[in-house]
Amino acid sequence: MNPKGHHYIVEASGCAEVIGEVDKMQEILVEAARRANAQVWAVSFHRFPPNGVSGVVVISESHLSIHTWPELEYMALDIYTCGSDTRPDVAVDYVLEKVKAKHTHVTEITRGLDDGDREFYHSLITWEEQLRQNDDGQRGKKPKS
Repeated sequence: MNPKGHHYIVEASGCAEVIGEVDKMQEILVEAARRANAQVWAVSFHRFPPNGVSGVVVISESHLSIHTWPELEYMALDIYTCGSDTRPDVAVDYVLEKVKAKHTHVTEITRGLDDGDREFYHSLITWEEQLRQNDDGQRGKKPKS
């Protein structure tokens, strides 16, 4: 059972001011695509008033996209790749490191599964992580259904 793709949907909270910078967010997502071993085809980023950023990096293997709310320190990240040579998890980790997210809620969807009958389905896993130390110095990963 070889999946056709892996899709990560990420809610990132407590992000740094960089999520309001169009050029920086574009650089971060393009580099994330490269680190994921994906081939970049097209890039489009835009500022939304008052200071949000939306952007997409189209790759041969699908896409990386973001929408940010800097006033809330929140970023929505979506990374979907197909093929066996890409590493979407590497792209997710890179973006979260660069935006200095303090907390994440991640859903990983394994897409395009089939049992040989050409009726495709997906499976999903979701979890939360504290990425930066909180007030009591604790940090960790908490599985969530």
